[in-house]
Amino acid sequence: MKNSQKKELAVCGFEAVKALAKKNPDKIRRFYYTEDRMNCFGDLCRFLAKHRVPYNKVKDDKELEKLCGSVHHQGVVAMIEQPEILPLDSDITDIWVRQNESALLLDRVGNANNLGAIVRSAAFFGVKNIIIPLDEAQSSVTTSSYRVAQGGMEYVNVYSIKSISKLLMALKGKMLRLGTDVNASVPVEKIRDLRKGKPVIIVLGNEEHGISKEVKQNCDELIIIPFAGEGKKVGERPIESLNVAQAAAIVLYECR
Repeated sequence: MKNSQKKELAVCGFEAVKALAKKNPDKIRRFYYTEDRMNCFGDLCRFLAKHRVPYNKVKDDKELEKLCGSVHHQGVVAMIEQPEILPLDSDITDIWVRQNESALLLDRVGNANNLGAIVRSAAFFGVKNIIIPLDEAQSSVTTSSYRVAQGGMEYVNVYSIKSISKLLMALKGKMLRLGTDVNASVPVEKIRDLRKGKPVIIVLGNEEHGISKEVKQNCDELIIIPFAGEGKKVGERPIESLNVAQAAAIVLYECR
């Protein structure tokens, strides 16, 4: 949930706020908690008191619901400045190439919870670079995505781009460009053979339509997560595909 007047974002959920307090307590502008969470955030309250940042115990859960717009606050809400999504440029991608860092590129993943789950998996597997297009169909960093990421937002960098295809063209030969596609023939476990020491940029598609045709044309390989019933066409499968966040976890595991 955003506070447009103050340009703030509410971070809620126990694990999300705990990670924020541990890694970036200086981001917190205000902090609210229920009585049963008081002992869990003593160090944070002392930090905030030292830096004259307000923190308050609320009377009941409804106060927190109003602050964050969610019943899933788990007894804590921290207000931070609305995160700035930095534009990606060649200086940053050159560093990735030199340091052999991989990245996730989201092609209009519209659900905030899916974005949060993808960030959680990326943080778990040590992929700290997430790229999102400046597109209305693409979810950005929200209260929901922060909560579902379970603290992962503190361990990734989110960048924005105007054109996915132009980015992929610019990275040709520098990073292995992999797209996920339910009609591909290359199984996901072949990633290790395909890498040949290069960093990887993995494209994950929209929940309904997958990655676009233009984006597919700018990938080095299209990969598939093998399913039960080898040889069946998409329409013949009991489940057409995995949720994009589930697919992200599997692909990231194979990219380790």
